[in-house]
Amino acid sequence: MFIDISEKEIVVVGGGNIAARRVKTLLLFTDHITVIAPRLHDSLAELETEGRITCLQRAYREGDISKAHIVLAATDDEEVNRNIGEECNVLGQRCGRKILFNTADDRRLCDFYFPAVVQSDDIVIGINSGGKNPAKVKEIRRRLGSGPF
Repeated sequence: MFIDISEKEIVVVGGGNIAARRVKTLLLFTDHITVIAPRLHDSLAELETEGRITCLQRAYREGDISKAHIVLAATDDEEVNRNIGEECNVLGQRCGRKILFNTADDRRLCDFYFPAVVQSDDIVIGINSGGKNPAKVKEIRRRLGSGPF
């Protein structure tokens, strides 16, 4: 399913390689991205300097996701990621809307999965295996990305 996220508030908790990859993909579709992490991957710091994302360089705090529509937990701490997912559920019930959640470390907790994306002009292709075969997804993305369509 493709949805319009251009006006959705997205919070990414974590500042490492996975967060950087996710942010890079999201920037194809929106510029409403806030990253929360004590340390930032160089590419995230550069995106903040360019004014393309907002960064809060500190640890995650309860309530940081209160205005988010989509939350990605990409920290290296499974408990923090799980707590953020639980907070999404509680806040969503409280405010009567679903906060979509994705975590890098446990696909069972995810409301959605990140596809590999190939984009050419106005055409976007998303490739996903539901977490079952990431190597195959990567290969297909590489093959599609190298040719015109």
